[in-house]
Amino acid sequence: MTTAAGKPPPTEYRSGWTRGSIKLARVIGSVLVTMLGLLFITFIIGRVMPIDPVISVVGERATKEVYDAAYQEMGLDKPVLVQFFYYLSDVVRGDFGTSYLNGRPVADEIRRVFPATLELATIGTLIGIIFGVPLGMIAAVKRDSWIDQVARVVALVGYSMPIFWLGLVGLLVFYGILGWVGGPGRVGIFYVDIVPPVTGMILIDSALDGQWEIFWDAVSHIVLPASILGYYSLAYISRMTRSFMLEQLNAEYVTTARVKGLSEWTVIWRHAFGNIKVQLITVIALSYAGLLEGSVLTEIIFSWPGIGSYITTALLSADMNAVLGGTVVVGLVFVCLNVLSDLLYSFFDPRAK
Repeated sequence: MTTAAGKPPPTEYRSGWTRGSIKLARVIGSVLVTMLGLLFITFIIGRVMPIDPVISVVGERATKEVYDAAYQEMGLDKPVLVQFFYYLSDVVRGDFGTSYLNGRPVADEIRRVFPATLELATIGTLIGIIFGVPLGMIAAVKRDSWIDQVARVVALVGYSMPIFWLGLVGLLVFYGILGWVGGPGRVGIFYVDIVPPVTGMILIDSALDGQWEIFWDAVSHIVLPASILGYYSLAYISRMTRSFMLEQLNAEYVTTARVKGLSEWTVIWRHAFGNIKVQLITVIALSYAGLLEGSVLTEIIFSWPGIGSYITTALLSADMNAVLGGTVVVGLVFVCLNVLSDLLYSFFDPRAK
């Protein structure tokens, strides 16, 4: 029903706002419950692990009096649920505690190391999208041809090869033997701490500061680890793209479009690919989140100062505040990417509204 001016009545406006508010409340509630569960599980795991954080602070030769004083100061003498309540109240304020290793706030340390992982994972995901989507589409269109066989082998190798092995071989061949790329680290040792941090991402910061020599040095260092992560992402994206395209190309509406005389290009890109965009959003989001949280081995091999190597170092040193803080941040990023992919559904597929 509409008014004389052709506009829906106020009741319909209110109804639309009510549905939108309910949907938004559900999304926020889902995120909060998920994060609360993640916080609780990671906190409990940190408390039941056979690692004594007090030893990492006072040392193994500390007297019992010193040990007991540190134990009480860290709040470990209180019940676990009480400890979790205090930790939750701190996290809500953005306080992840203090690192046992260097005495710095964990939140500041995460802000320092996370941009390095974000930069590496973003470039790796872009490589996976740029090469993976076309490869999967061509493989589906040329099903059972030599191109399809090559694409399937490429995806199989990307899934099967351990990423740390690819990293070691890449360093040996392209850095050690051929000298085509830079070595471990984000930049050469002579360029460390020269560029003032603005975003924390060395490529952007060096470009903003006009340090083009450092920019190209950073490119030479990031190209190999990003390509290895990109290959892993490419294998997943190309495989899923091929599967989605095969399903669409075998559908009846594609046959009807071809019978009507539409060009093959129109059938493939406008119809078949148009119907898999929504599915690809989820695939790309999951791939991106996987690189953000799963680039630990790559960061360790390439001495990349990201959040993965930060959490690993903290875990080996029994720095549980740093481990919990890093885990929570990675989990929050994963949840936000999933929420973003759900929101993009409505943009690419009106039926999701």
